Amino acid sequence: MAALDLRNQLPCKNVEISVHEDKLVPGGAHNFHSSNRGQWLRAAILGANDGLVSVVSLMMGVGVLGRDIMAMGIAGFAALVAGSCSVAVGEFLYIYSQLDIKAAQMKEDSREESENVELLPNPFQAAMVSALTFVVGAMVPVVAAAFTREYKVRLGVVVAVSSLAFVVFGGVGALLGRTPVGWCCARVLVGGWMAMAITSGLTMLLIGSSH
Repeated sequence: MAALDLRNQLPCKNVEISVHEDKLVPGGAHNFHSSNRGQWLRAAILGANDGLVSVVSLMMGVGVLGRDIMAMGIAGFAALVAGSCSVAVGEFLYIYSQLDIKAAQMKEDSREESENVELLPNPFQAAMVSALTFVVGAMVPVVAAAFTREYKVRLGVVVAVSSLAFVVFGGVGALLGRTPVGWCCARVLVGGWMAMAITSGLTMLLIGSSH
């Protein structure tokens, strides 16, 4: 009788364990894909926005000093090269440090699953994505300035084209990140305007105080 009771209980335990595992696996897979997708999205969006904001701000700072289109173009190109290298190195070091932290945590906790390390992208690939998207963002004001000869018109075109790019980048980031589009576009646009205004204003203040 005891043997019969034991046999009757075993299937119930097996069914209960199976249902529990079915509930856990999809959730883990969802978290894996969401985290990995978020890392790539962060590298791409930040790279493009950094390229646009930093380069157009520098070009506007140089642009308010004089009418020389060559000086403005060279400043933009130098910022493009230096900035792309900077974000690539920064992204590489950031991802690599996160991988080191994950590896250290796994050594301390033997129950940690090895799949957790894969939540972060490859450091070299992330660095390349950041550098390339930085170049894409930085090319917007550089190209806009290169094809406009008149000084005041050139400044206006750079601001207008860059403002449109701010809205586009904000919208793309919102769609990919599944966040409100209007708020993201406004946030990126206002941030870009503030960066240009602060750079131009401080540059003019510095030049004015030196005379």
